[in-house]
Amino acid sequence: MKIEDYSFGRIKINGETYTKDVIILPDRVYHPWWRKEGHRLSMEDLVEALSGEPEVLVIGRGYAGVMRVPDDVVRALEERGIKVVVQKTREAVKTFNSLKDKRAVAALHLTC
Repeated sequence: MKIEDYSFGRIKINGETYTKDVIILPDRVYHPWWRKEGHRLSMEDLVEALSGEPEVLVIGRGYAGVMRVPDDVVRALEERGIKVVVQKTREAVKTFNSLKDKRAVAALHLTC
């Protein structure tokens, strides 16, 4: 999967444009991605992302970085052997696209 373009509230992946938050798995895009608490990530919110058995999970916190990713969520993921990268979504897109030799999954908040 390749992210071709990202701007506030809009992302283009493999030729298709999405306007709701997404999880990018190795073989498909899961959308819309909703979280239990919109701007606070929990482990429950990552069930679909973890189904992709990632080596690396790239989390996009939004255009301005509003979505919170608690330390306990990052620790729980790292305890499963998953490398976690948390960035504003613009930077997360670049990171995800650079991980060609890894089994990467991205969970991206597109606004805020």
